[in-house]
Amino acid sequence: MPPKLVVFDVEGVLIPKRRFLLFEVVRGHGLGVFIKLIIIGILYSLGLLSLKSSLRIIYRSLKGLSSEDLFSHFDSIPLMPGSVELFQKLKAMGMKTALISSGLPDVFVADLARSLQADYYSGIRVDMKGSVLTGEISGDVIKEGGKAVVLESIMASEGLSAESCALIADDRNNLQLQRICGLIIGFNPDYVMGRKADYVVNEDLLEIPTILEGGTALSHISASNILRELIHISGLIVPFICIYLFNNLIVALLLFAAVAIYSVSELLRIYGTNVPIISTITLWAADRSELQEFNTAPIFHAFGIALSLLVFPPKIGYAAIAVLTLGDSLASLIGKRYGRTKIPFNRGKSFEGSFVGLVFAFLGAMLFVDPTTAIIGASAGMIVESLPLPIDDNLLMPLAAGLLMYLH
Repeated sequence: MPPKLVVFDVEGVLIPKRRFLLFEVVRGHGLGVFIKLIIIGILYSLGLLSLKSSLRIIYRSLKGLSSEDLFSHFDSIPLMPGSVELFQKLKAMGMKTALISSGLPDVFVADLARSLQADYYSGIRVDMKGSVLTGEISGDVIKEGGKAVVLESIMASEGLSAESCALIADDRNNLQLQRICGLIIGFNPDYVMGRKADYVVNEDLLEIPTILEGGTALSHISASNILRELIHISGLIVPFICIYLFNNLIVALLLFAAVAIYSVSELLRIYGTNVPIISTITLWAADRSELQEFNTAPIFHAFGIALSLLVFPPKIGYAAIAVLTLGDSLASLIGKRYGRTKIPFNRGKSFEGSFVGLVFAFLGAMLFVDPTTAIIGASAGMIVESLPLPIDDNLLMPLAAGLLMYLH
């Protein structure tokens, strides 16, 4: 039976994960504050800092900001593609909706709820002195188990049981709602949510209604998917550049320089200035959700290749790069198109995709090492690719593959 209430996390689901409100706000607070808050975000993502501690540090850094400035920054953040259409479909299906945010001020969540015609909302309370932020915050949603308290109140007012509630969320902070909601859908989930979710949606919010009705949302391979994976596979050229043109150190340094140029390009693109060629390729290759935020995948991909060149003996490093470029790319394409048997501990991946990825990773590694070493590296890389991990697999895959091949 379809759920009667659909609960949404806001950050990472309805607004871009890497373009959160505070990312916009700190632009006027200097480079030091910006770097500080980026570090806080990384520590939280890795589970090294609690949500409540992270939020208190962030909002104290914004002390003195006017409510008008804060609201203007909020207005500049785009909704994730498909958000409006999704809520229209849910309303037409007779489902009620709720927005529960543990990071955004409640006045902003209320405004978002009105624009999407959501039935319920809740956010944090930001203390103001006059029209200026004091830096202090409060509210149920920042407390341990606070989101659950809010949702239980909504469900009680509607007279609903857990089986009548579905959750759409992206990170571990929402697992407190697992016992309350009968269905958990991870949208571009982190490593914890990816492991716990009943279903995973990686790109398109409009796949969600099909899942809510009990169907299977079948992903299609778009032109941007193909281009992105072709760019990914093109990394296999790097070992041959090292063999025939430049040494490993020079190529690694060139990759680091490319990362710096790309990072500047992404920051400029987010704020409305496209860099010729680089931004154009990004616009063609990124999926709809990635276009609204800072896309980090190419950075981790380049780092994974560069570190493989620097850390391992040449042949091992080249084989590790082959495992990454061929194995990960083919696993993604085949899994998206033909993946039907989901991996239990990571429902965003499939056995079909991982098997094909293993075959091509093995064949690619055999260009540089013997078959036994190649199958060891390919197996290590694809195991990492299938696991829900806190660090991007573009970085971990070649390092794990290279390490086991080296030890062999």
